[in-house]
Amino acid sequence: MLTRVARLYGKKSIKVETQDVPKPGAGEVLLGMAAGGICGSDLHYYQDGGFGPVQVREPIISGHEASGYIESLGQGVSDLALGALVAINPSQPCGKCHYCEIDRPIHCLDMRFMGSAMRLPHEQGMFRDWLVVPAQQCFACGSDTTPAEAACAEPLAVCLHAVAQAGDLSGKQVLVTGAGPIGLLTVAAIKHAGASEIVVTDLADGALARAPAMGATHVINVASDRDGLAPYQKNKGTFDVVFDCSAAGPALRSAFAVIKPRGTLVQVGVTGDITIPLNALVGKEIIWRGSQRFDSEFGEAVKLISSRAIDVRPIISHEFPLESAVEAFEQAGDRSVACKVQITFGQGH
Repeated sequence: MLTRVARLYGKKSIKVETQDVPKPGAGEVLLGMAAGGICGSDLHYYQDGGFGPVQVREPIISGHEASGYIESLGQGVSDLALGALVAINPSQPCGKCHYCEIDRPIHCLDMRFMGSAMRLPHEQGMFRDWLVVPAQQCFACGSDTTPAEAACAEPLAVCLHAVAQAGDLSGKQVLVTGAGPIGLLTVAAIKHAGASEIVVTDLADGALARAPAMGATHVINVASDRDGLAPYQKNKGTFDVVFDCSAAGPALRSAFAVIKPRGTLVQVGVTGDITIPLNALVGKEIIWRGSQRFDSEFGEAVKLISSRAIDVRPIISHEFPLESAVEAFEQAGDRSVACKVQITFGQGH
């Protein structure tokens, strides 16, 4: 049995090829893949060959946010139904290292994360028609959930984990910098957590246009309205919490200016080295906390999507079939119109 795969060879080099599909072994399932979203890291691999120290050093199948249907069950798998739509958790902590033993698997010393070039050999991803995975990585979705929605479980889990870093958001005033898919899903998670005011900033009107549907109460294009955040600087700052999803130097400087003393800044976006306003960090006693990936939040994300307690549909902007993978990645790079671009699968099933 053969499957088509979208294999990345390096900067601007993706080819749709075929390879063999193994039979599911004990504890595994065979999935007929349905939909997969192009993440920011996937886009960096395609556009630049990597980001920071993480570089594509050998061919890699892209994709770590995806959904599929259960096609067959390996020995010992009894808790998944044939034909069920599942979201696939790409995170595979080892379960044995120091951090796994103290219940911090996010920091696993031997983490395997599908579609990641961090390790060598690279961990192969999910952009393919057929995929065999451990059953424990599959989370069944609701009967009304679409494959496109299910494929958003991974990025939503990232955002739920980020929101958890800020503590109770009930009634809080919150700023989100950056209105890409992660920024917008963070907005939805913040709204679900009970914030009273959610302001979103970005440089692109197209990105900001989706923010109200995700829960934003006000949006500011900081390119065309450079003073848009100025009113929020009064009395040493207005926002209780800031989520920086842009990792842009100007956005971070603005965040330090508008956050309240002893406010919490959750760092979601990543970049290289940047200059920070250290005096503001110290003078306002700001809590600056990083947030990466997720753990138990993946299951929570699937439940919230299945019930539509969080509706991810407004961020899904484009779909392309697997054979048009290059066009999909090119579209994903155009932030003026694209948000979450997904690839669809299913040849032969």
